[in-house]
Amino acid sequence: MLIAAIVALAVGTYAFRLSGVLLRDRLELSDSLQRMLPMAATALLTALAGTAALMAGSEFAGLARPAGVLVGGLLAWQKAPFVVVVLAAAAVAGLLRLAGVA
Repeated sequence: MLIAAIVALAVGTYAFRLSGVLLRDRLELSDSLQRMLPMAATALLTALAGTAALMAGSEFAGLARPAGVLVGGLLAWQKAPFVVVVLAAAAVAGLLRLAGVA
């Protein structure tokens, strides 16, 4: 049963992605919609990042995780190396949790 569900979801995902390629020439989007699509993608990714940074399941993640994400975001904005960004974010979150800040 589980394998059948996995196969069905895989086929559905493949068909959904393939339909975009096949229908690309048949579908015509207005100029205003074409301008809005990149902004919609940015808004979606921002909402996803915000939710992941602030929530743990259905509850607030506490202050340590958002603080770590903030430090990582600031370092990434300053074009720090990726390893430095990840290690600094993890260190900030870890030290705040060690200090008792949830």
